[in-house]
Amino acid sequence: MSYTIALNFEDGVSRFIDCNEGETVLDAAYRNKVNLPMDCSDGVCGTCKCHCDQGEFELGDEYIDEALSDEELHEGQVLTCQMVPSSDCVLSVPVASTLCKTAVDTRSASVVHVESLSEDSIELAIDIEGEPLQFLPGQYVHLEVPGAEQHRSYSFSSLPGESRASFLIRNVPYGLMSGYLSERAKGGDAMAVTGPMGSFYLRAIQRPILMLAGGTGLAPFLSMLKQLALLEARGEGAGQPIHMIYGVTKDDHLVKCEELDAAVEALPDFDYLTVVADEGSSHERKGYVTHHMDESKLHGGDVDVYLCGPPPMVDAVLKHFDSQGIKPASFHYEKFTPTE
Repeated sequence: MSYTIALNFEDGVSRFIDCNEGETVLDAAYRNKVNLPMDCSDGVCGTCKCHCDQGEFELGDEYIDEALSDEELHEGQVLTCQMVPSSDCVLSVPVASTLCKTAVDTRSASVVHVESLSEDSIELAIDIEGEPLQFLPGQYVHLEVPGAEQHRSYSFSSLPGESRASFLIRNVPYGLMSGYLSERAKGGDAMAVTGPMGSFYLRAIQRPILMLAGGTGLAPFLSMLKQLALLEARGEGAGQPIHMIYGVTKDDHLVKCEELDAAVEALPDFDYLTVVADEGSSHERKGYVTHHMDESKLHGGDVDVYLCGPPPMVDAVLKHFDSQGIKPASFHYEKFTPTE
């Protein structure tokens, strides 16, 4: 026996796949050459999360609460790596169909330059071999650490479709990638790039945007702003206000402000402000991003919120919205945990 699973992607494309009895939707999709988003396939990361609009299924208990909470399950969210259908089902997949290739692409690349921007962040630029790598602004790739059989994941800070890609990398003490970049990286070093991946990316702009960046969580927003500036130059601007709050721990952790200033010049509807958490800072705005959310930027909830930063920042913003009774029209966020 098999069931028919309808996959409705965010860009409006639908695909129908057959799912065998006892088979997970994720496995069925890969067998049908549809590469649904995933990182772990073990119910841990939550990357494969979709919404079940119709149908019966079993989810079992082989997943953790951080990947899928009881509240999310009650709302119809599922993990396709754990979902075993018992009837025909309809799923809303929160990514564009163009992301669901039959396999994740791995490319060869070479290091172009490494620059220490602050004690907290490093910029890496690489040239990727072959055709320019396509991705959606906000997505990430796995970068293989030269000399080690391990990888680390970083969001692009560069424009999609270019052969040269750049990344903002948190300088983690004793970190595998940080150590390589700080101590022995040199131009021409070979580096494997796998991706793109992730469901945190810029959607079609239909209403005001609020961007919340924490530390090197600024990277995906730089990519988004470059894409928006390109569209603006083509006469395809969104015509919606875009506001960013960029928070860091210390004064000298503020980086790439010149790129944000360039975005202000290129995008007539964009503005930003910076916030420093250090109480001893001389910065004009101290505290956290939640202390500087002007109600006018929330547009009574008619706003799309994008948030990228460390877990404590993401959790604080979620709690702030909840305590204030704010429910944005859409809310996209990505937590990143620096890895040694």
